[in-house]
Amino acid sequence: MNPTRRTVLLAGAAAAFLPALPTGTAEAAPKATAALQPYASYWYPDSLPSGSPGPGITWRSLKSWRAATDADLPFNAASVPLAPRFTPTPVNTTARAGQARVQSLVSFGPTSSNPSQGSATADYYALTHWAYIDELVFWGGSSGEGLILAPNAPVVDAAHRHGVPVLGNVFLPPAAYGGQLQWTRDLVRKDASGHYPLAAQLVAVAAAHGFDGWFVNAETGGGNSALGADMLGFVKELKRLATAAGQRITWYDAMTVNGSVSWQGALNGQNQAFFQASDDMFVDFRWSASSLAASGQKAVQLGRDRYALWAGVDVESGGWNTSVDWDAIVPADRAHIASLGLYRPEWTRGQLPAGHTPEDFHAADDRFWTGRSLDPSRPDTADSWRAPALSVADRSTVAALPFATVFNTGHGLRWYEDGQVASDRPWNHLGLQDRLPSRRWVVRTDGQRPSVAFDFADAWRGGSSVLVAGALDRPAELDLYATRLPISPDTVVELTHRTDTGAVRVELAVATADPDAAGGAPPYTYLPVPAVSGDGWRTSVVRLSGLSGTVHALGVRLTATGGDPVGWRLGGLAVHDGTDTPAAPSGLRVTAASGGDLRLAWEHPAPGTVRHYTLHRVLPDGTRGFLGGTGQRAYFTGGQTPAPGEPAVRIEVRAVGELYTSSAPSTVTHPW
Repeated sequence: MNPTRRTVLLAGAAAAFLPALPTGTAEAAPKATAALQPYASYWYPDSLPSGSPGPGITWRSLKSWRAATDADLPFNAASVPLAPRFTPTPVNTTARAGQARVQSLVSFGPTSSNPSQGSATADYYALTHWAYIDELVFWGGSSGEGLILAPNAPVVDAAHRHGVPVLGNVFLPPAAYGGQLQWTRDLVRKDASGHYPLAAQLVAVAAAHGFDGWFVNAETGGGNSALGADMLGFVKELKRLATAAGQRITWYDAMTVNGSVSWQGALNGQNQAFFQASDDMFVDFRWSASSLAASGQKAVQLGRDRYALWAGVDVESGGWNTSVDWDAIVPADRAHIASLGLYRPEWTRGQLPAGHTPEDFHAADDRFWTGRSLDPSRPDTADSWRAPALSVADRSTVAALPFATVFNTGHGLRWYEDGQVASDRPWNHLGLQDRLPSRRWVVRTDGQRPSVAFDFADAWRGGSSVLVAGALDRPAELDLYATRLPISPDTVVELTHRTDTGAVRVELAVATADPDAAGGAPPYTYLPVPAVSGDGWRTSVVRLSGLSGTVHALGVRLTATGGDPVGWRLGGLAVHDGTDTPAAPSGLRVTAASGGDLRLAWEHPAPGTVRHYTLHRVLPDGTRGFLGGTGQRAYFTGGQTPAPGEPAVRIEVRAVGELYTSSAPSTVTHPW
């Protein structure tokens, strides 16, 4: 593998995301007294390279890491626990439940200088097709920066919200890419008692940061059988400790049991001991149809699941143009052979031309994950790219009340609050991403199919809304969520929506059972959505009167009531049987300050009731400027400058609940 008012962001706030890079250092973690921009963490196992690190790079030893002295840990620790998932009846007849799964190896940013809490650009790999992914690897690492990467909190929070575990990456690169065998030896060194200290360190890092385990990729050649034995002992101990901590380990098919690096493209006698010592294994790209078939058989003979083998498909340079022997992995006419390991699917962003928009990115990403038809209920089986939606059944985490979404994809051109622009600056922060519709986009109509897409020109909250546009010459039914939501006499569904063009009648589609068979439509009941007078965004409340049991699916049916094309936006959806407002954060304080750069921290008495936090700066005239949001109880803002006559900066933090109710503010002031 190769490696200004309420509607305007306050001047300088974007610098919280785009600081000047520090000079390189080989010191330990930054001192808590310095208000430095926090970045995702990375380390060498122990010994550091010779020379000096480049600008913006900090060389650190994993052996020396301690959670108690890591000043950046509050910014890097995930806040969302891994959500349980369920598998609804597949939306098409080609996808299989309980067979092949998808592992995705993604480089979200560079190894060094990867911001802990988002950045001031909408140009970001804002992955949203979590429903098809079973394991995400936070890919990266380089010989000149660091080899062991802890995923940053926004990625973990978004993945966990959708039920996807995230693995950090241990990358021991080939010598051609600067790899040194000493680093492998450092990793697997035993202590006087015969244990592997860095195995315990890796498990401690994952526990402190809130992610789910490690992807171990040992590709530095030159080893011998003794090193192979040490690596196997290390992986066994890592797996034992990880299992006890509720974590998982994936092994990459590179180093063999004799210590050499020889990519097998198969599960065989050269690597089966590592497979047996791990939860699963990424099979190198050198696989063939026969080697995968034999690998699956061998896994079963070993008492393991053949779908614990990820057949690697390198899409870094070709994306959906990559030539793949799909029948060797996920044949359409018989049981799947193995699972699918997608290497670098962020190609969907990287291949876009300069000046592309968020809409361009999501169109490309939909094409990659859903296929050429852009509707998983109508899979295009003639497409040479067999998109995951064609083979893999989608999963959902929408199984408890309250549930709410504002269709926030985790990036945007502006930030909206109650339909008004609160910040006119681009941004990204995946941790603010909602649970999003998994079946994008299923539209059922006897007429012309309207277009459906995330749109960034307007939103109710966050950065995006769902835009349905078209002639609507016949009623159109749009699937939104597969759910398992209990119905009580008090259960209501709220839709926040807006008609931009034309005239349309809106009905809520509710199904209390799954379809009878794969590919069937949910057995919807249609409930009228009350019209609300006036233009602009409106919130309509629908009671689930007459329904009982459990909501299995939610959608909308749109019917044009005039002759003009319709443009209709959905900005929010909530299901609940009562509202609740979180308490205000407590203990808000400035933990470090350097001029206009501030680190903030706070506590909350009941973090389980909080979805995220929002931060605003209050000017002397009382106007509020949006600074940002985060799931963590710490935040960095940089580049703040005093307003005329302002003796101290004043910042408010609010807790936001699952229904997007907002707490009273907690306020801190800090003298300039």
